[in-house]
Amino acid sequence: MSRPHPSIWHQAGCPVEACRSRRDFLWSSGGGLGGIALAALLGESVANGQERSVATSNGLHHPAKAKRVVQLFMAGAASHIDLFDYKPELIKRHGQPSDFGEPVEAFQNGLGPWLKPLWDFKPYGQTGKMLSEVVADLGEVVDDMAWVHNLVGKSGVHSQGTLLQTTGFTRPGFPSAGCWVSYGLGSMNDNLPAFVVLPDHRGLASNGTKNWDSAFLSARHQGTVIYPGSETPIVDLFPHRSAKFINPASETRGGEVLATLNRLHAEDRVGDERLEARIRSYELAAGMQLAAPEALDFSQEPRHILEMYGIRPEGGSWPAEINAAEEADVFGRKCLAARRMLERGVRFVQVWSGNDNGFPRRNWDSHEDVQRDHGPLARGFAKGAAALIKDLKQRGLLEDTIVLWTTEFGRMPSSQGGLGRDHNPYVFTNWLCGGGIKGGAVAGESDEFGYKPLDRKSPTEVYDIHATILHLLGIDHEKLTVRNNGIDRRLTDVHGHVIKSLLA
Repeated sequence: MSRPHPSIWHQAGCPVEACRSRRDFLWSSGGGLGGIALAALLGESVANGQERSVATSNGLHHPAKAKRVVQLFMAGAASHIDLFDYKPELIKRHGQPSDFGEPVEAFQNGLGPWLKPLWDFKPYGQTGKMLSEVVADLGEVVDDMAWVHNLVGKSGVHSQGTLLQTTGFTRPGFPSAGCWVSYGLGSMNDNLPAFVVLPDHRGLASNGTKNWDSAFLSARHQGTVIYPGSETPIVDLFPHRSAKFINPASETRGGEVLATLNRLHAEDRVGDERLEARIRSYELAAGMQLAAPEALDFSQEPRHILEMYGIRPEGGSWPAEINAAEEADVFGRKCLAARRMLERGVRFVQVWSGNDNGFPRRNWDSHEDVQRDHGPLARGFAKGAAALIKDLKQRGLLEDTIVLWTTEFGRMPSSQGGLGRDHNPYVFTNWLCGGGIKGGAVAGESDEFGYKPLDRKSPTEVYDIHATILHLLGIDHEKLTVRNNGIDRRLTDVHGHVIKSLLA
């Protein structure tokens, strides 16, 4: 890169040699906040680079019924047969030796006697959908929900099963579904990310940040992590309290200098995706300094809304022992934050329940005791999810917002150690609502035990869920592609069909 005339540095307000060395340092160490408001300076050749060229002129392949998505992810593998998929045959055979009629490969030694649902079921809504009492809060919105009870996975390993649900592949190195939506549709608010992630407050799930990584898509599409209710919801968005020397005037002057440096650097690197993505991230950070605090401020929410979500208005810490009230509060905060983000233009919000931190269980991986582990988590998520659906509906947002509930796989109908259940990738449940989904629809059933699909020749796969969501967003899943390493990659790989029975 050629050296600029010294007058440029003086115009920026710093000595020549100091600015030259600063420029070299910043770019060799990954840049700084100088990308703020620089996207327009880079020209159309960078801002509209090759990555965006696959989209149609309006970003849609056909008329869309939805604009945004919420993915509620239960990390650790939630038990479909204890929550949503009622199996009276298990009640009849409870305690009898399990007989699957075929050899079964269990993840652990989870082929003990049949284990009935741990909670009672009863019908809800006009559809009469059978729900477990532990998720009874969903009964108020059950007529808006559609069910897929014959979903199959490809692996009983948590990391692989989780990646399949989040990225469409069982191995790392592929973009998250939220990244594909950001890439395909872009942002509706330049001051907030297109893709937001709200992890479990206790830690990350299997694969950690790979679940929302942009992989070979531009880094500007990866998920932005937010922790609602914490002292620092967004890390590094504002200067540390010890940085008293930073003030609005110094930030402005520093931004001007670094913007000049970035522009000069970009002149010899037209179309450099890394530079454009980095500049966009700084530009977004500047916008988020204004927009994010307001979006995460619950103080203007009426008390009845906070109570609907299960949020304790007075705040405060929770005891160490896990309980349903704690789960309702923390999951409810994430659901309310999701609603506030969605109504401000965020495209895709990923909300997590459960982490990968081992014992004591703070996730859905209930090998030892389903009732102990699932109970608080299920009651907490059900209250928050029901509130989110009701809140979106009363604001007119549910009609163009898809809510997807998922987990990496299900759990076996046989017992493990008497009280637990082993992994079951052979069949499990997803449910969806809003955004063009037909309330009360059922796309497929599991067998009498909840062990495998009732129709083993026609299961539903995660590719079909992803294809259906993209379809409702106005995107043909076969046309949303990016060429990487000589292959036209897409979220659904070479699979996937739109589940037409779910469409309103």
